[in-house]
Amino acid sequence: MQEKDQLTEILSPDVIKARVQELGKEISRDYKGRPLVLIGILKGAFIFLADLCRALDVNTEIDFVRLYSYGSGMESEGKVSITKDIELDISGKDVIVVEDIVDTGYTLEYLTEVLKLHKPASVKICCLIDKKERRKVDVQVDYVGFDVQKGFLVGYGLDYNEQYRHLQGIHNLVPGYEPEGYWPSDR
Repeated sequence: MQEKDQLTEILSPDVIKARVQELGKEISRDYKGRPLVLIGILKGAFIFLADLCRALDVNTEIDFVRLYSYGSGMESEGKVSITKDIELDISGKDVIVVEDIVDTGYTLEYLTEVLKLHKPASVKICCLIDKKERRKVDVQVDYVGFDVQKGFLVGYGLDYNEQYRHLQGIHNLVPGYEPEGYWPSDR
């Protein structure tokens, strides 16, 4: 943690664990007896995917994809490319893309279209956090852990400059926070 960053927990580890178990039951009910492939989007979704697959009562295959979004600053312009593609054959199989957070929707819109070229039986999306107010394209999220309206979120796999993924809960981050009256020794 950067010493000036402010973290405020908004979702506790217990709340996350309970919701992931609920999602596991829902997905298991929907896919009972069908071949299922979970595709996690690296790096942010790896912790969520690990807990989700252990909450399932259906046999699954797991693969990962890594994408790169182009943009200026902190805003995506919708230009996406794949830097690590899937390795499994998904033709004729049901696929659930597992994502940590959905905001603009550009990445998932692109990935869904690419995956459909592999002729899966279906492609659905499961995300830990849905930030609908930031949506730029219409993306159907089929399984949602939590709707969160505001904040820059870290923890449980979500990062800020590769930091904070290890936090067990989800936190709102205010980078470089200096409370009033705070005077570092180097001033």
